[in-house]
Amino acid sequence: MKPINESVITTSRHQPIVLKSKKSRRWETPFAGYAFLSPWLIGFFLLTLYPMVQSLYFSFTDYSLLEAPNWVGVENYTKIFTEDRLFYKSLTITVLFVIISVPLKLISALLMAMFLNQKMRGMSIYRTMIYLPSLIGTSVAVAILWRNIFGREGMVNGFLALFGIKGENWIGNPDTALSTLILLVVWQFGSSMVIFLAGLKQISPELYEASAIDGASKVKQFFKITLPMLSPVILFNLVLQTIGSFQMFTQAFVITKGGPVESTFMFALYLYQKAFAGFEMGYASALAWILLIIIAIFTAVIFLTSRFWVFYQTEGGKG
Repeated sequence: MKPINESVITTSRHQPIVLKSKKSRRWETPFAGYAFLSPWLIGFFLLTLYPMVQSLYFSFTDYSLLEAPNWVGVENYTKIFTEDRLFYKSLTITVLFVIISVPLKLISALLMAMFLNQKMRGMSIYRTMIYLPSLIGTSVAVAILWRNIFGREGMVNGFLALFGIKGENWIGNPDTALSTLILLVVWQFGSSMVIFLAGLKQISPELYEASAIDGASKVKQFFKITLPMLSPVILFNLVLQTIGSFQMFTQAFVITKGGPVESTFMFALYLYQKAFAGFEMGYASALAWILLIIIAIFTAVIFLTSRFWVFYQTEGGKG
């Protein structure tokens, strides 16, 4: 006799109600979930996972985009670590860029978020105006504008001329070119600022009131209340900005093209040149996987050290 998966009960009004067995419900629920997830799953497998696996394969081949890949094993990686001077040059510049730009960007975002967290008339207008550069900051047009502002005849030198100071070509000077890129990235702090602002809204005003009664100054409140309560948000922003800074490409490509004298030759720019200028797709794929590993190492270090400075309220202490 076959097992019965459904049963029918009749109510007082003689309306049949179908009760499905646990087995039927167990198979229907995941199907509905996967149906809703299918657009994301298709995009993940076709646009993310498959290209990553293909890139990993290409990193062990000699591939020029014009001919079939030729398997060379670890030759690309060996050449990168033993012979490629530009690999170490671009990596050093990129790490320096990340170490300087990320803290400055987060500090600027936090200070501005604290200012915008005040109760002032027209604050919504100020928030919109300050956030606006982050919406257009990564565009090619803004990069070109930034190049003109810091050029020899740019707005910065025009302003300095009012005080009798003769400016230089900030973009064309190897000592200042990287600083102009860092300044541009720091100027785009809007996304981090919004996240900090949301975190500040979650801090209870009672904590500040109680500390004020105990005689705590604004500076002490900042270090003893604001920073500990915002530490999970700081961790989140730190990870996002670190990953994004390692992949910085548009600004360096449009403004300096890696110059002058390779002073802004970012790792992503070097990868692009190898892949689409030199048609060394296999070599570029190896560079991409090395960059992925470097980003993973930096991210892991951040998470491992977070136990010493990130405070979680739900755990009653540090994470």
